[in-house]
Amino acid sequence: MNKRTIYLRVSVIPLIVFALFGLLFRGTVPPETGTVAVTIVHTNDVHGHVWAEEGGAMGYAHLAAVINGIRETKENVLLLDAGDTFQGSSAASLSRGESIVQIMNSMGYDAMAAGNHDFAYGWQRLGELAEMAAFPVLSANVQKPDGSQLLKSFTIKEVDGIRIGIIGLTTLETRYKTHPHNVEGLIFADPVERAREVVEELRDECDLLIALAHLPLMDGEDSCVRLAEEVEELDLIVSGHSHVPLENSLVINDTLIVQAGEYGEKLGIVDIVLRDGVPEVVNASLYTPAWTGASLPVDEAVQTVITETNKEYEKLLSQVIGWTDVFLDGERDHVRTRATNLGTLVAEAMRAATGADGAIMNGGGIRASIKAGEITRRDVLDVLPLDNFVLVKELKGSVLLQALENGVAEYPEISGAFPQVAGIEFRFDPARKPGNRIIEVKVAGEELDPDRLYRIAINDFMAAGGSGYTMLEEGRVLGEPGILEDIVVEFIQQNLK
Repeated sequence: MNKRTIYLRVSVIPLIVFALFGLLFRGTVPPETGTVAVTIVHTNDVHGHVWAEEGGAMGYAHLAAVINGIRETKENVLLLDAGDTFQGSSAASLSRGESIVQIMNSMGYDAMAAGNHDFAYGWQRLGELAEMAAFPVLSANVQKPDGSQLLKSFTIKEVDGIRIGIIGLTTLETRYKTHPHNVEGLIFADPVERAREVVEELRDECDLLIALAHLPLMDGEDSCVRLAEEVEELDLIVSGHSHVPLENSLVINDTLIVQAGEYGEKLGIVDIVLRDGVPEVVNASLYTPAWTGASLPVDEAVQTVITETNKEYEKLLSQVIGWTDVFLDGERDHVRTRATNLGTLVAEAMRAATGADGAIMNGGGIRASIKAGEITRRDVLDVLPLDNFVLVKELKGSVLLQALENGVAEYPEISGAFPQVAGIEFRFDPARKPGNRIIEVKVAGEELDPDRLYRIAINDFMAAGGSGYTMLEEGRVLGEPGILEDIVVEFIQQNLK
């Protein structure tokens, strides 16, 4: 399609009073004769955050209430998700994504792109989830081992005479950011090249072209910026993967790039007015609830679906997964001041799942102990309730040393940064000044080499600089094998029978 210069406006919408939905979500540009207004509502990187979390995730039931408020005031509304949706919490992983599909079906999603974490249960399971979904799960650039498409490349939606082509794209990082078995045999093509091919196929039959892209925003060979630069026919890129709330949006080659942060903390809204089938005005905004301490309003139908899936979730939590002859110590003042058997178990599970040289788990992420006797999934969830996921990073020995120094900096005070480790041995002198306490470090039985690159398993909280581990923000990500809780469950099933 031919583009015209479009007028772009960007805003951030806080909710003050829920009853004002009708005022808040009316189109900012009233349709004129000969024009059609379309609204794109979008989410990304929700990562299975089903329930509301004060000051964070809105939860699907409140998201549904907001979306239905928009639908009541606007005629042509499409609801899209840019991926990393089926995995990321125990609620999602216990059903291997099915509970999330059921919730999204009840909300009336129109399309979703497959993100790298959506492959976490294996590509075959992703295909099964796509079959369960009442909406198309899209990825134009991923093929099965036999060369056929794993998922649909695109879908076309028609609203008020306007044909909208939606193309799904998946980051090349999926090849190494999930367990190799999850993508074994799959062929990942350049998403920009595939987008160009699909656009060529759709350009003459669609009025509006949207890339639903789970791609890095700016950096990398498959970034959204490169996509906008090289596939100029795209009108809108609804993006995910970088977890960025694009409050000011991006405009590249007259293509608007939007993203709504992470975990369902924000909801993206794009209002488009087309004249004679050509986009003329685009207004992008983000909705964020005003957290007042009171419960957020919810859509009762979606809440019922969530409640029913939660009943199944409770059954799974009671499953016995292993046995321990001894008390597994996760007491707060213990895991935050010294190595414990439970802290070591968690770190060993991380190392075993990744094949890393070593693993570090911040003691503050361990929230309970496990009594001697049967171990259930609920026990593990009590120990690890934070929905962390594991990453493997390539770190220089000097950076690993800094991380360990950070972990013991506050000793003997109780500190959530205290390192529970596996594959790593260290000694420290608490009489020395913080930052210079480590006396000796061994990795996999060998003395630490400050210049050597090591494969170290950590969790996403630490990778983001949590508990003072800012030095772990650097380093190349080598893999993201999955949810920490699931990894520990599997380790217990294999080793504590």
